[in-house]
Amino acid sequence: MGEGPVLVVGGTGMVGGQVVTELLNRGKQVRALVRPGSDASRLESRGVEIARGDMMDANSLIRAMTGADAVITSAAGYTRHRKGDNPEIDTVGNSNLADAAKRAGIRRFVLTSILTCDQTPEVPHFWHKRLMEDRLQALGVPFVALRPGAFLDQVTRFGGDPIAKHKVRWFGSPGIPLTFVLTADLAGYLAAAVDAPAVEGQRIDIGWDRPISLQEFADIVERLTGEEIRVQTVPVGVVRAAGALMAPVNPMAKDLAAMMGWFQTGKYVADTTRQAEVFGPPPTAEDAVQRLVTSMGHAVKG
Repeated sequence: MGEGPVLVVGGTGMVGGQVVTELLNRGKQVRALVRPGSDASRLESRGVEIARGDMMDANSLIRAMTGADAVITSAAGYTRHRKGDNPEIDTVGNSNLADAAKRAGIRRFVLTSILTCDQTPEVPHFWHKRLMEDRLQALGVPFVALRPGAFLDQVTRFGGDPIAKHKVRWFGSPGIPLTFVLTADLAGYLAAAVDAPAVEGQRIDIGWDRPISLQEFADIVERLTGEEIRVQTVPVGVVRAAGALMAPVNPMAKDLAAMMGWFQTGKYVADTTRQAEVFGPPPTAEDAVQRLVTSMGHAVKG
């Protein structure tokens, strides 16, 4: 453990905000990189130090990291969740982050990567994480990359509350298993990784006790709640055609179509051996789904 705050990059986002909470609960000093003009009042009210800067401004990153002990980044430009997000954050911005960490002498750099990113050059936002891992390694920055599966609490909410609507939407076959995570669990692992021993340079898959399909998700929810859940699917061929059609005006559409195609291979599956060694036993699928159900305000059967 070192002295100085942990700099959180992406602290105003869904994952990063929960990382801030986890760090504060562990008694850590927290500093957050926040773009100029963005509202940081919620973070400030919790005692978080604000460093104004931008991943596309290398000098601002060096200033933000000066005096910091560690960095956790969950920033992702491809999501376009906030004004100012753009895909270059995932390439130029990440490179700037790695360079700044090297210059600032950061003790531990914790990267939110993506499961199987090293196998998917055809999925740009996956591959960019692989390139960031390699960049950190090449620079000699002490880092650990956590590679989570898909966020169940996001993908099952396309189209609204799946339990209230009695349906969940998916792309491709609902019977192909893949690895999921819950955002809150990942945030806990990211915070714990700041001081985890003997993880330098490692890429650690993050998942549950097993992969599950969307149909299995629906079946688990039905057993827990007694509510019927139907899986509404869109064929991957349709997704690919739409991605190709929209690519000239929205390059991310093709990227997401490629991701859905990768999911259909059945290879989007975590090896949680190292996760268990570093962070303890992974959640069971049933436990994770039950926590998701209750977080949405639904009762489970006794």
